[in-house]
Amino acid sequence: MAKLSRDDVLKLAELARISLSDDEVDSFASELSAILGYVEQLSSVDVSGLEPTNQVTGLTNVMRKDEVIDYGYTPDELLKIVPKVEKNMLKVKRMIG
Repeated sequence: MAKLSRDDVLKLAELARISLSDDEVDSFASELSAILGYVEQLSSVDVSGLEPTNQVTGLTNVMRKDEVIDYGYTPDELLKIVPKVEKNMLKVKRMIG
């Protein structure tokens, strides 16, 4: 069974850019080692003859058809009621950065 050392956990914490107390390092070393042990158990399961499963819900594509719907307004009529318009487009405040 794979066992993570304190140094392994400290390296992972460094990569994740998180700080851990000494107690947390010991706790995570134990917990992560247990998780790796479970993964090792899964690796030993014989799955030959099984089809790969990429989803289990049975959902299918739920996208609707892209159709133009006439709501009785033209783009020009709608642009007349918005606060700001630039180059015939709705102008909004910057949302990113």
